[in-house]
Amino acid sequence: MRAVVQRVNRSEVKVDGETVGKIGRGLNVLLGVGKGDTKADAELLADKILNLRIFENEEGKFHYSVLDVRGEILVVSQFTLYANVKKGRRPSFELAESPQRARELYEYFVDVIREKSGLKVETGIFGAMMEVLIENWGPVTIIIDTEELKRR
Repeated sequence: MRAVVQRVNRSEVKVDGETVGKIGRGLNVLLGVGKGDTKADAELLADKILNLRIFENEEGKFHYSVLDVRGEILVVSQFTLYANVKKGRRPSFELAESPQRARELYEYFVDVIREKSGLKVETGIFGAMMEVLIENWGPVTIIIDTEELKRR
């Protein structure tokens, strides 16, 4: 699984002009599911994101997690995180999981985030054409790949 995690002042996702998910200060998570990803990947990624210390203390140093600051989380499915651009000019998505399996793991990831955090967690609509509005705070943007986490 891959995630682009952004610390935000606010974030919102719209489908057909209607807001379907909206948060204040916290994390915007763009989530991609790759071929072969499992529930264990979802759990590993959820734990990493929830405990990632990217909120500042009084001295301006990254010290607090989204759990510590009781932030909010918006999770948006993003299969294009598995784009392969090695050949040609058009990306291929052969590394992305099938839509049915990706939906299952996306929903499982969201459930894990909700259960482990107790925070407000909003989502987009899986598979929909979405408009994501992100007010990145910092800016702080972190890319996390479970394959890299498992190698360490």
